[in-house]
Amino acid sequence: MKRVKVSEPASARYEKIALDIAYSIWKEEYKIGEVIKGRSTLSGKYGVSAETIRRAVKLLEEAEAVSVEERVGILVTSKEKAIEFIETYREQDKLLALREEIRILNEQKEQIDAQVNEKIEFMIEQATVMRNMGVITPLEAKVSPGSHLIGQTIGEVQFWRYTGATIIGINRMGQLILSPGPKLKFFEGDIILYVGNADDNISRVEDFIRD
Repeated sequence: MKRVKVSEPASARYEKIALDIAYSIWKEEYKIGEVIKGRSTLSGKYGVSAETIRRAVKLLEEAEAVSVEERVGILVTSKEKAIEFIETYREQDKLLALREEIRILNEQKEQIDAQVNEKIEFMIEQATVMRNMGVITPLEAKVSPGSHLIGQTIGEVQFWRYTGATIIGINRMGQLILSPGPKLKFFEGDIILYVGNADDNISRVEDFIRD
């Protein structure tokens, strides 16, 4: 079992101190029946206020690992309860770490989505210029009745992965939706505007929409 550093930010300071004391009980640095030094001594050891030590000891007392005896001190009562306390907070730290990891991944996803949208917008601009020059025209494909795309988002169907084509717009009942994001859902009758550089893009798109 690995000792948790008191300086870790995941939990409150007093919780980390309680964990450190619990580890000392588990390691038998504090033995059952031993009286731990007073709060003022612990306060100096950890460099925190007496109130912080009081809150830390309160956690251990509620966990039944120690007992605060009036005029005696902090009495170590159970190694097993100290271990249970450690395991409980280890799981909480894992959840907090996972939550932070998810937050970071969401930020990265938003950044990637923004970059993808920028690239698509640039592609639309270039396609428009090239179309005006007679070089390229965005291709079109209609979402027919019964298509598996209906009700699903662009991201869910992984359009580019299966067709090699990039969606640059959706014509929905005469309204043009440029640079649709991955959360946009397909509806029956949507006309997909896409570009691709493979010779078989048209057939792959048509087959994908129809299947």
